[in-house]
Amino acid sequence: MPKKKRKLNTKAVFRIFWEHTKMHPWFFGATILGGLTAELSNIIGPIFVKDIFNIITQTGPIVSSQLFNILKIYAVISLIGWAGGRTEIWLGYTLISKVNAALTKEAFKNLIGHSYQYFATSFSGALTRRVTRFSGAYENLYNSLVIVMFEAVVYIVGISGVLFYRNWMLGSIMFFWIVVFVFIQWRMSRWQHPLRLARAEEDTNLTASLADAISNQNTVTLFSGNRHEDRLVGGAADKFQIAQLRSWNFNTLVNGFQGLLAIGLNVGMLWLGVFLVREEVLTIGDLVLIQTYVFGVFNTVWSLGRQFQQIYTSLADANEMVQTMETPYDVKDKKDAKKLKVTNGEVWFDDVSFSFADGARVLKDFNLAIKAGEKIALVGPSGAGKTTVTKLLLRLYDVNKGGIHIDGQNIADVTQDSLRDAIGFVPQEPILFHRSLMENIRYGRRDASDAEVIEAAKKAHCHEFISQLKLGYETFVGERGIKLSGGERQRVAIARAILKDAPLLVLDEATSSLDSESEMLIQDALETLMKGKTVIVIAHRLSTIMKMDRIVVMQSGSIVAEGTHLELISQKGLYQKLWSIQAGGFLQDDAEAVE
Repeated sequence: MPKKKRKLNTKAVFRIFWEHTKMHPWFFGATILGGLTAELSNIIGPIFVKDIFNIITQTGPIVSSQLFNILKIYAVISLIGWAGGRTEIWLGYTLISKVNAALTKEAFKNLIGHSYQYFATSFSGALTRRVTRFSGAYENLYNSLVIVMFEAVVYIVGISGVLFYRNWMLGSIMFFWIVVFVFIQWRMSRWQHPLRLARAEEDTNLTASLADAISNQNTVTLFSGNRHEDRLVGGAADKFQIAQLRSWNFNTLVNGFQGLLAIGLNVGMLWLGVFLVREEVLTIGDLVLIQTYVFGVFNTVWSLGRQFQQIYTSLADANEMVQTMETPYDVKDKKDAKKLKVTNGEVWFDDVSFSFADGARVLKDFNLAIKAGEKIALVGPSGAGKTTVTKLLLRLYDVNKGGIHIDGQNIADVTQDSLRDAIGFVPQEPILFHRSLMENIRYGRRDASDAEVIEAAKKAHCHEFISQLKLGYETFVGERGIKLSGGERQRVAIARAILKDAPLLVLDEATSSLDSESEMLIQDALETLMKGKTVIVIAHRLSTIMKMDRIVVMQSGSIVAEGTHLELISQKGLYQKLWSIQAGGFLQDDAEAVE
């Protein structure tokens, strides 16, 4: 699939950043005032240095009191400038830290609200990178625009005015040179912008490749994929290196050209100053003033060139997160959405049709009524649509047609949080947080006490293995729960569902990762958990669903048969075929027991 060309949405970036900045008007105003004070000191101070040189180079006797007074004024101006600069930096850091925290919160809140499909098609490492670079981009832009460029404008206007006052030619040359220099810098930064965008994109791709390989380290090891991943990550690193080098090389050319312009100004202003001194239009002090301003302008406009580059780099960094923030949610609450009220737990799929974004149809005119408190199992070959049914019930996707109702309420009309609060879910492959076992289980009901967590763990038969751990319930499980076995992770997920105690329950092959002994214990716990609840079980191991009230057989997105285990066996249809396949293998004992 070809990559979409990313467009830089500058207005959106500045709008979001300014909305957060103006929430702190006192900090922002004081920072501006401090920077203005510091720059005015840099403009006015050299004027008194000029007077000092004029005094010490005069032919008559030096008036000490006059020289001392000028030095005192210069010292006071310098201290005022120092105080303004410290105020600007101190309050600026405070402002940046506050806004950075707010931007990170907003970016995460927006990102985490995207749909299951959005995350399924994105690299988690790349998304994490977007969030962190977003706040970093604000810090860089603030420094470039407020601390550097604002002060540069004040300084340039101020010294141009002073030089105009001393001699119109000096002021004109200085101002004209600054305008030309800044314009060239700006144009070159614009020309370099596509290179920066390419660098940012390759940086993201490299991060995504690293995250993908590292998060799947176990698979890489088991399939001897080290060299293969080395090639993939190495290729991404090479592309980033090329993109980065192109950007740096262009930057080197820009700096070289700027150096030539700087030499031209320095020589030209020095020649004109010396000429005007010899013509007695200017004094030696004026020549010192000119050189002071020239060197000050060099530092100022040279930094402007770097800031133009920094601005475009920061905009490119922020742009990815802004695009995410402005991407509409695939699944979102209606404006008037109400909380779901589960009174009985009746579920009804009414003429539901669903296709994925790529056009692959999964369900068409699907109808299924589940009575309150009924326990049903969905079975069928892979690709039949079983898991999709539960994902639609949880509103991980929205249906294309029809509706899903719980106790007569269309789930599209209620809030997603209230819907998911009413459904306990145990996935086939539970993924845990890199947090303590206590925190992982408590995620089912975050206000639960320690005693309630431990009780849920006992019912799920987690307590036995947790008690043997050195840190017990305070043991961290590793990223995605990698420190635990598959069966232990599954039991933690079941404990989480037991603690949640929701009126509806969805089990997606909840015992698939358990050994035979653990499965017997968990089946007992699940029977207790399922009492008084409406239950949907997805199972490939048919021996686990023989006690269900009803078994729904699916194929190609449709229901082809319904009934109890014995009824479906006697019909000699798809279910009987699936049963025979399993009974002829590792479920032989179960088959014989049924017969």
